[in-house]
Amino acid sequence: MNNSPHLSIDTNPGKCLAVELLVTDYREIHRLQLDMVTARHTGVLDRDVVFILEHPPVFTIGRHGSTDHLIVENDFLKQKNIPVIRIERGGEITYHGPGQLVGYPIIDLKAGRISVKAHMNALEEIMILTAADFGVKAARSLINPGIWVDDRKLGSIGVAVRHGITFHGFALNVNLSLEPFAWVNPCGLEGVRMTSLEKEKKVPVAMKAVRKRIWYHLAEVANRQLDFIGLTSLPVGQFVREPVGRLAGQPGNPSVEKSNNPANRSRTSKSTPRKGPAQARLPANRQTGKPANLTSGKPKWLRRRLPSGPAHENVRNLIRTQALHTVCQQAKCPNQFECFSQQTATFLILGNRCSRDCRFCNVLTGPNQPPDVDEPRRVAETAREMKLHYVVITSVTRDDLLDGGSAHFAGTIRHVRQAIDDVRVEVLIPDFQGDAEALKTVLSARPDVLNHNIETVSRLYPIVRPQADYGRSLDLLKRVSDYRPVIPSKSGLMLGLGEKDEELDQCLRDILNAGCRILTLGQYLQPSRDHLPVARFVPPEEFDAWRDTALKMGYTHVASGPFVRSSYHAKDLYQDSRKIDVTIRSVSDI
Repeated sequence: MNNSPHLSIDTNPGKCLAVELLVTDYREIHRLQLDMVTARHTGVLDRDVVFILEHPPVFTIGRHGSTDHLIVENDFLKQKNIPVIRIERGGEITYHGPGQLVGYPIIDLKAGRISVKAHMNALEEIMILTAADFGVKAARSLINPGIWVDDRKLGSIGVAVRHGITFHGFALNVNLSLEPFAWVNPCGLEGVRMTSLEKEKKVPVAMKAVRKRIWYHLAEVANRQLDFIGLTSLPVGQFVREPVGRLAGQPGNPSVEKSNNPANRSRTSKSTPRKGPAQARLPANRQTGKPANLTSGKPKWLRRRLPSGPAHENVRNLIRTQALHTVCQQAKCPNQFECFSQQTATFLILGNRCSRDCRFCNVLTGPNQPPDVDEPRRVAETAREMKLHYVVITSVTRDDLLDGGSAHFAGTIRHVRQAIDDVRVEVLIPDFQGDAEALKTVLSARPDVLNHNIETVSRLYPIVRPQADYGRSLDLLKRVSDYRPVIPSKSGLMLGLGEKDEELDQCLRDILNAGCRILTLGQYLQPSRDHLPVARFVPPEEFDAWRDTALKMGYTHVASGPFVRSSYHAKDLYQDSRKIDVTIRSVSDI
């Protein structure tokens, strides 16, 4: 930078500075990149930097590019107030605009012993993995750089290298208008079709969610620890020592949408701070007309005395001694004190960090370790010591594993059966990204119940579960009944997220049509201020009414109430459903 001494901040080699910006002028970030390269080369800046941001509308042309690929006249672009800027990266002409997520890694390739090709492959991999999180299957092209969905281009890359330090980077189309791409031959390719995550999904895709997944996969692919800082404005002569949090899902998680933090706004966006998608789209409380949140106070039916005692402490100590995790603790379940006091728990396997960032869930998000091969044995031993005859096993979502952790599930089930005679095992599984073979692996271990929670109605999926897919989850439940009809399937929903009665009714019918006969309905409670607010506290009588409605639809057993969770009293729910099943079979035999 012009004032390069100001860049000499207290940094740690091996880490990477991560800088979040909103919509930022292209020329400003371009100048900053050049200054960063100089500072990194001269040693003033002692570690790599990555910028993530969006741009106002702009066309850029690479060093070997030509204006011949510009289809419209300059006067047309002037009317649209869209500049055309020639820069030093590779590639031809491309478009940047709001709704496209752009990443600029300033990486010392020599220090990291990284080839330019490996760096470009890594940028493509980050975009491919992010797209997969949102149910979009993208891939590389053997001919053209970037990532593609069939013949449609979803993401672009273009880099430059100076002094062995790379700059420029990647652009992932999230929810932008694709019209400006029709005014050029994108990347110099005639007739190429551009696409976006939102166009492929045909549902809204939240930029905030995509930003978090980009950071997650960048840390994963590059094997870097990210240190988030804020940047006051551009251009600047110094970084601000203002940490805005650690990587996705941890306390202090960065969110560029938090308008009360000036370090998260560029000069171009100060006047129009954005709301997060939840605040913009979730309906108000029916009773007060205002969104319900942590500060509004819980109604009387959600207040309960927390049981404790020796049994409760014994369970806590046993779990701690065996270095195990429970979803009871990780998800701040309101029933954990009661369950621990009754020597029951739901074991959480495959680590305690999730590869997704669902906005209702309190489980930590971030890079995880490889599966602990000894964990299935420890779970089984703990269950035996607790004298359990009904064991519930769930996991974090592990999209980073080829099989999603399905083999680990199967191994844990088998260890539990070997350790305890006459045991029943219920598993609560993720969607495995729709991998049928992963589901078959779990079913091959013959769990007594297979649970997969739908969680909410279809419309709210982009807000509540941005990396999940409503149809994909229904397909999973359908496959359970197709592959192993003797194994009952189970699902659960949270109420109070803003669902409408008609949407909930349709969701219950969708789950039933997928072959599921056991259902749980419970109140959503906001785990922290960083999570989705409660749109409405549903009174107990409405839960009773929905239970009756579901039973009339054809469900064999329904647990419905403010404190109901998918694993709450799971043994009783299973036994009751089996009684009903036996009765039905007996009647049918007659």
